[in-house]
Amino acid sequence: MTTSAPYVSDRTTAAWQELDRQHYLHPFTDYKFLHAKGTRVIVKAEGVYLYDSEGNRILDGMAGLWCVNVGYGRKELAEAAYRQMLELPYYNSFFQTAHPPAIELAKQLVDLTPAQFNRVFFTGSGSEGNDTIVRLVRRYWDLLGQPERKVIISRVNAYHGSTMAGASLGGMAFMHEQGGLPIPDIVHIPQPYWFGEGGNLSPAEFGLKAARELERKIEELGAHRVAAFIGEPIQGAGGVIIPPDTYWPEIQKICDRHGILLIADEVICGFGRTGHWFGSNLYGIRPDLMTIAKGLSSGYLPIGGVMVADRVADVLIEKGGEFAHGYTYSGHPVACAVASVNLSLIQQENLVPRTRDETGPYLAKKWRELSEHPIVGEARSVGLIGALELVRDKRSRRFFDKRGEVGTICRDFCFQNGLIMRAVRDTMIIAPPLVITREQIDELAEKAWRCLDLTLERCRAEGRL
Repeated sequence: MTTSAPYVSDRTTAAWQELDRQHYLHPFTDYKFLHAKGTRVIVKAEGVYLYDSEGNRILDGMAGLWCVNVGYGRKELAEAAYRQMLELPYYNSFFQTAHPPAIELAKQLVDLTPAQFNRVFFTGSGSEGNDTIVRLVRRYWDLLGQPERKVIISRVNAYHGSTMAGASLGGMAFMHEQGGLPIPDIVHIPQPYWFGEGGNLSPAEFGLKAARELERKIEELGAHRVAAFIGEPIQGAGGVIIPPDTYWPEIQKICDRHGILLIADEVICGFGRTGHWFGSNLYGIRPDLMTIAKGLSSGYLPIGGVMVADRVADVLIEKGGEFAHGYTYSGHPVACAVASVNLSLIQQENLVPRTRDETGPYLAKKWRELSEHPIVGEARSVGLIGALELVRDKRSRRFFDKRGEVGTICRDFCFQNGLIMRAVRDTMIIAPPLVITREQIDELAEKAWRCLDLTLERCRAEGRL
């Protein structure tokens, strides 16, 4: 007996767009605008390329949403899911129960993460992971007899998900305006964004200044109330904010001095993106909690988690009592099986050292060449993550008026010319699959330059320069 596909594969683009308009509410979307314009329908993917319903091939410079590290179309992952679905498609981790895929993946993660991590709490996504972190942090201090330590310090323009707790931890003002966020006892300090906010300071000076905002906030609130500091090693959705080298060592010192927990959100940076297994390795920090997702399964199935250092886990275990938190799909067996094979592929194909030693440096070279373009004020990258700052004046680092409009123009030109490059205000960002080749990096850079030229022409025509 055979079954048909879950959708009608021979519909026209217009038919799919109309069904989409009638039935599908997209994330982070202006529905009125999208309904007028119509969606782009992606039907197939292979390697680093997407194919839309009109037959166009598009180089995916964003690896989906920062996640398809091993590239599209990997049969090994599809086969892992199939085998596990036949063996045990689902069971939960409640009621003192476990299953081999979750147990084996937990051990695999312990072997890959920094030495202080010997346990993991599985979730369905990075957003759920950061919700879990809020619960874990407050449970930890409660068990230590310091329940007043509830405040978690984050950063302006950080992104930690869009759930109530995740969006509160994040520092996106436009998200806080919808829904009465942030929730209580989550506060924010400035970000380490030298290009946009460094003024006349050198990057090294600015890195220290930005880090010391944490000390000031702790002193303002009272150290006895502060539970933790959370940060992405490199801020992703905020515009690929790569901190100066002085930043993270100072943050670590401040957390150590005040005894607060340090949380690294590795949802984007983790699993090879920076040329190291984790951004924490790159910057030499020692987080007590670490959020993981995205590259954990290369996006093939939803899975996330929280790596829990011994400092925290030992308290949870030794003090006892139920941790009243969890998810139906914590440690989903099929997601765990796929994630396990995905991590093995990353290791077998040497994608992390390849990113560090070969493709990352090559991308950095091609990316720096884009800084010569008249509207690019800075081209920055680490490993296979990068950003271009689109500016009105390069020397003064002056942005365009009405920030965000020029970035949108450039993004649309990218779509029209076979490249996905994301716009964050007027910062163009990339994070291609880790399997990208030198030749494909050349293609990415050539298409990016072409789209910058088209953006420059439009800006001149509209009097923006």
